[in-house]
Amino acid sequence: MKEIFGYTFVNGALLEEALTTPACRMASPGVRDNQRLEFLGDAVLGLFAANDLFKAYPREKEGALTVKRAHMVSTAALAAAADRLGLANRLKVNKGGSQVAKGSKTLADAVEAVIGAAWLDGGIAAARRVFDALALSPDASGTGDGNPKGALQIVAQAMKPPRLPVYTLLKVSGKAHEPTFTVCASVDGLGEAIASAGSHREAEAQAAAKLLASQ
Repeated sequence: MKEIFGYTFVNGALLEEALTTPACRMASPGVRDNQRLEFLGDAVLGLFAANDLFKAYPREKEGALTVKRAHMVSTAALAAAADRLGLANRLKVNKGGSQVAKGSKTLADAVEAVIGAAWLDGGIAAARRVFDALALSPDASGTGDGNPKGALQIVAQAMKPPRLPVYTLLKVSGKAHEPTFTVCASVDGLGEAIASAGSHREAEAQAAAKLLASQ
């Protein structure tokens, strides 16, 4: 079957390669898995996402667009689209291995590989058709599945050059048995945000959430 995500491949071998996970090499070391296509598809995916966001949000600054793109093409977002479109049932895994788990990076990688394969098979129009079928959302509020620190890291690493969030403990106040931690979360190019909470970890999470919300 050469059709996937609304696109029918001319070269079925490209689709087969896109659906072949690296796990298959355990049984067949010489098999062509989807990692090279994933590399290409990642770039194509980023291009379409950036183009759509640039047009859809003409007043947004670079930082805000970066946040939206990071969520739009995150592992979680791609894996969710793969789950919705039933991609797991079509992936080739190691013989005797279990089905790819819902929400796994393997699913997200395969989505990128399919886009890369479509680009090679039918050019930009074919890849665009696959991209549109994914119906990816730029809503940054859902990034990280309730983990604002994870979400902020995704955003920071999607920037060019990639970077990491920095968390600085500014002060600890209050009584010894009931302290309040004040933390600053910062990312070069996005700015900083300060939050206070009853634990160091919660203060970091709240600061990360505030920084994301400010974009």
